[in-house]
Amino acid sequence: MTHILSIGEAMVELSQADQPQLWRLGIAGDTLNTAWYLRRLLDEAFTVGYLTRVGMGAFSQQMLDFLAAEGIDITHVARDPEREIGLYAISLQAGERSFAYWRDSSAARRLADDRNAMDAALSGCDMAYLSGITLAILPPEGRARLLEALAAARAAGTTVVFDPNLRPRLWTDATTMRQGIQDAAALADLILPSFDDEAAHFGDADPQATIDRYLGCGAAHVVVKNGGGPMWFSGAAGTGALTDLWPETPVDTTAAGDSFNAGYLAAWLRGADCPTAIRAGHDLSRQVIRHRGALVPQAVDASPTVV
Repeated sequence: MTHILSIGEAMVELSQADQPQLWRLGIAGDTLNTAWYLRRLLDEAFTVGYLTRVGMGAFSQQMLDFLAAEGIDITHVARDPEREIGLYAISLQAGERSFAYWRDSSAARRLADDRNAMDAALSGCDMAYLSGITLAILPPEGRARLLEALAAARAAGTTVVFDPNLRPRLWTDATTMRQGIQDAAALADLILPSFDDEAAHFGDADPQATIDRYLGCGAAHVVVKNGGGPMWFSGAAGTGALTDLWPETPVDTTAAGDSFNAGYLAAWLRGADCPTAIRAGHDLSRQVIRHRGALVPQAVDASPTVV
């Protein structure tokens, strides 16, 4: 049995329905999206768990019920008597998304309060997955505790996978964001950055610059997502580029990167090499962005390289 633990914040998602003035309610969040797709892609030889913190109210219970129904282990979801689950809404224009958030007092901001609980969740874990959003929502002391717990788990054999997922609005300032991202990258066996974000916030001139910077931080392997364009990779699993990836005109880019990560990781966990895993992630992401919302069940069946 291979144990996977995804760490972060799940929220109530409001997305626009097909009829004007109607909204669809769901449960989503970047690391949850990846966990959800991983659970769909992998067989019962793999467990997929989620580590977060939620409240005691109806929406929090709805999230727990949803995760359990989807086969995601909720053993390490803590309950908070004072705070509730966060909320966000997605607006679309020409397939591109914009977000409005209500998460300042989210219970997930306390997910790293209990170091013993984190150690218990990571004990025996084969792969831990987190993002820059996971780090951004935490107070400085919580961020430090999480990175310390991950470092200890990695020393005990856990593979750490990190998506920087740069969201400067969630950080106190750009300097803190860049330092937090680089601290996490130093612990990562695999890092999955998006070039457009890295160029905007780290000034990278090209994907190779992103690779070099993260390898310089201490990451073992880097795969640079590139908005449907050519993708570069380098590190412990080899070096190369894929220049023949088929682009897609999006209906909704929500979860494009999250689903790519899941497709890549599912193939990688089953023994695929890096180029094959990249194609699997790309194919899944192409299917996901043809639909509205973050979680698209039909995308898994429609993707040719991930079934």
